[in-house]
Amino acid sequence: MTIYHKNLQPRWKEFSIYEQMANIGAEVGRAINWRKKKNQEMSQMAFYRALELIDFTVCDKKNNIRLQEILRIREVLVDDFFGDNIYQSSDDWWEKYFYYFNLVARNNSNGSTIS
Repeated sequence: MTIYHKNLQPRWKEFSIYEQMANIGAEVGRAINWRKKKNQEMSQMAFYRALELIDFTVCDKKNNIRLQEILRIREVLVDDFFGDNIYQSSDDWWEKYFYYFNLVARNNSNGSTIS
């Protein structure tokens, strides 16, 4: 298994859930942008990085109360990028979903975002 964010996992737990989700959203945004440009390889790499950040977020004990939503987001993202999109998500929906995490993270930021 490839680890994309080699030095990030130990620090990931220091980020708020808003910062974590904003950074996941940044990778999802990159995956969407590359998909729109028809560059499947770059889109896939950004998507794998997003999945890795989701997995880091799932392992962060402070997020236990949010596990259902985080895991559902992972499921729907995988369905969108590699499945049949049975949940009918769209690029616009993803951008709107992650936008609010980014907004809160930026307003509360102490400079610890990685994007």
